[in-house]
Amino acid sequence: MNVLGSSYPPSQGAFSDEMATVMSSIVSFLSSNGSPFLANVYPYFSYTGSPGQIALPYALFSGDAPVVQDGTLSYHNLFDAMVDALYSALEKAGGASVWIVISESGWPSAGSDAATVENAQAYVNNFISHVTSSDGTPKRPGQPIDAYVFAMFNEDQKPGDAVERNFGLFFPSMLPVYPHSPSFIFCVYRAFMA
Repeated sequence: MNVLGSSYPPSQGAFSDEMATVMSSIVSFLSSNGSPFLANVYPYFSYTGSPGQIALPYALFSGDAPVVQDGTLSYHNLFDAMVDALYSALEKAGGASVWIVISESGWPSAGSDAATVENAQAYVNNFISHVTSSDGTPKRPGQPIDAYVFAMFNEDQKPGDAVERNFGLFFPSMLPVYPHSPSFIFCVYRAFMA
């Protein structure tokens, strides 16, 4: 998401001035080749990077009421707002036909106040339910979201911030960090049986 200069409201999503020329070339290539734009979308970092500005339920897919109203589009979760901001940026760069694949998304289970097992479980289970529902986003309703959870395992030997070591669904011992939703089990089964 660092390529965006503007992301709020989602309809105002645009690539930053520094990235506009490079992104324009990339978007043109993707569009002419019928290829997707891969994006790492982490509501966790937006939530923790904007203290007091984003409600935790909005970041965890837990809210019931719309939090952001962008014209006729209502946003109930931060993930959809972030993805639609990218779609707006792609459209402005001439890539209206380019679709987005979420190459990474997740929530850490340790390393900061917001990085708890409960929050990670809520985010990942709600994320999986959302992307397997085929609801799409407000800007692209009914369009399935291709997405991948980061990461399968905690990286206990990774250097740096503790948050970065704790995005896994499983500990290195292969024990689950938290119980996973039936949707997750189905996705894993389907992936291995394909």
